[in-house]
Amino acid sequence: MQHQEFEPPEELRDTIKCFWYNRRESGVLQSSFEVVPDGYAEIIFHFGGDCSISYNGDLQPLPSPFMMGLLNQPVHFYTKNRLEIIAIRCFPWTVFDLLGLPAGKEGAHIFGHPIAQLQPILNKWIQAGRIDEALAQVKQYFLNTRLGVSTSSMLFKAGVAMRQANGTMLVSQVAAAAHATVRTLERNFKQSSGYTVKDVSALMRFEQVRNQLWLDPNTNIAGLAHELGYTDQSHLSREFKRYSGTTPAAFARKSKKRKQAVSNDFVAFVQS
Repeated sequence: MQHQEFEPPEELRDTIKCFWYNRRESGVLQSSFEVVPDGYAEIIFHFGGDCSISYNGDLQPLPSPFMMGLLNQPVHFYTKNRLEIIAIRCFPWTVFDLLGLPAGKEGAHIFGHPIAQLQPILNKWIQAGRIDEALAQVKQYFLNTRLGVSTSSMLFKAGVAMRQANGTMLVSQVAAAAHATVRTLERNFKQSSGYTVKDVSALMRFEQVRNQLWLDPNTNIAGLAHELGYTDQSHLSREFKRYSGTTPAAFARKSKKRKQAVSNDFVAFVQS
């Protein structure tokens, strides 16, 4: 598997975390990989191998592009042959405004949108092996889109505070950092993202635990719980299992067996 991340232009850093490219070889037989929740939403273009998601026990083919919103549990994707992805990792309070769509809570969003006009252009560059050109097209699209999007300074300030604190701030503290009342912040945050400040903060904090255990499986879990503001180790373990479907200890054991940051059957996209 090959995975690369690219910083957005300065003009997009209040709405987009990064752009990324991923390539995986699955062979002629269908295989699956798991994606674990984090604090971001993704707009995903895919090329080559068929891409499906498991939904209510059935496989649902995914068009390109589709949007993957915030997750509250792991999801499994199925593909075969070579699958290549170009994606835009967005802050959950900006992604719907960027696309001009109403906020929602579904994991995979399938929608009709002018952004789909990029698919044949990107496919041409992907087929030619010109990932740089494909990324340039995506960046320019969002630079143009960004000009017509009015972002909220309140949500921007709230998002900065939440990210800097790794999701450990109380809602009242986030509101103070955004110079807003809790009620005003929560109303605007939910309108923009479909989720509450507490929902997204919890995912951000889980993401920190997940990343730390993936990079250093020998991390002391009790110490990590204290560092990230959980009540105790049991609290961390409950939250971790809620989002990952497994315990921190089991996740750490799995991580210890891997020699690479990303394995063949698990996708973490660990944040720096």
